[in-house]
Amino acid sequence: MASAKFFPEQPVFNKGVWPDHSKDLCFVADETLKYLNKGQHYDPAAIHGGKLAGISTDLQRVKDTLAFLCTVSQQDQAAGRPSRLSDPVFIQNEFEFVRWYPDRAAAPKVAKDKPLLQKLPADQILQTKYYVRIADGKNAKSPSHPQALYGLPYDEAKLSLEDADKLGNKITRFQLGKQDIIKGALEQKPLKAPALMWLSREDLEGALLQGTAVFPAANNSYRYFNVHRSNGIPYNRLLTPEQQQRYWYFKEVKSVLGYGKDADYKIPIAPQVTVAGDIVNLGLGKLILLATPERGTVHYRLTVLADTGGAFANNQFQLDWLSGYYRNWADYHQDNKHRGDYSQVWILLKKQ
Repeated sequence: MASAKFFPEQPVFNKGVWPDHSKDLCFVADETLKYLNKGQHYDPAAIHGGKLAGISTDLQRVKDTLAFLCTVSQQDQAAGRPSRLSDPVFIQNEFEFVRWYPDRAAAPKVAKDKPLLQKLPADQILQTKYYVRIADGKNAKSPSHPQALYGLPYDEAKLSLEDADKLGNKITRFQLGKQDIIKGALEQKPLKAPALMWLSREDLEGALLQGTAVFPAANNSYRYFNVHRSNGIPYNRLLTPEQQQRYWYFKEVKSVLGYGKDADYKIPIAPQVTVAGDIVNLGLGKLILLATPERGTVHYRLTVLADTGGAFANNQFQLDWLSGYYRNWADYHQDNKHRGDYSQVWILLKKQ
C-alpha cells in the first residue's frame, strides 16, 4: 500500500459531460479568495499553498487561480456566450494539472464497516456526497411548528464573542439548556431572544445537528440560517440527539456556509461546485477537477475546496461533494444514486 501521491499529468479528456455551473463556481471562488486574503496569520492551519509533496505551491498561485475563474465567468456572462469553464480545450490550455492518487496506506485503517473504502481503487479518490436539508419554516408558532429557531439573545446581541463569553452565567445563553428551551423557557415574557423561524421538532433537531437550516422563500429562492453561538454545554455521546442539553443559537446568512475557523466568519458555498476535504494538508481554496461516472458517462466538474470536517483529519483518500438541497434522505438518494462513488481527481493551477 502507498501514501497519497501527486504527479504532474496533462490529462486526455475522453468524451464526457461538462456541466456549466460557472456562476456558482465564481461565487464560491470569490468568497474563498476573500478568506485567503485575510492572510496566513489569521488562519495558518488552512491558509497556505499546500503541505504535501507535489501540490505545495506559492499561496499567490492559489489566489490567482480563483481570481481567474471569476474573470472568465464574468467575461462570458457579459458576452452572452457559453462558459469557457465547461470547455475541456480551454481548461487544458489554461491550467496546469496535478493528478491525485489516494492514500491507500491510511484508508484501510478506517475501513472497518466501510465497504467503499475497502474497495478503494489505486487511481481514484473516494467521492462521498453531502447535502443540505430543506426545512419547512413558518413565521408564527403552530401545533405543527411548535419549536423556534432562535437568534442570539438580546443581552449579548451587540457583544463580541470574547466579551460575551467573559460574562459567563450572567447572560441568557449560559443559563439555559436545550431541554429548558424546548419546553418554552425563551417564550416567557419579557422575551429574551428573537424567534427567527418556527419549525417542527424534527426539523429543529436536523438544524441543530447539521448546523444549517434552509427554508424555501419567494421566487424559487431560499433563506439560510447558520449556527452562531452555543450555550457551551458539550455534546454527550451517551444521550440521543433529542436528549442533549447542548444548544445553538442561529443567525441568517446569505448562503450555506463552509469552512471558517470562527463561527462569526465562514465561507459561503454553493452546491455542485464545493468539496470538503483535508484543507490542513491540501490547503484551502484549491481548484479541483472531478471526473465521475454518472449513468455510464463521465461528468467533469470544477470544484473549490472550501469546506472540511472531522472525517478529513489527515485524510488524503476522500473528498465530500456538496450535491444539493433536499427535504430528506429519500429525495437525496433518488437524485444521486446514479453517481459513482469514486472519481479521478486533478488539482488545477492557472498557468503562469
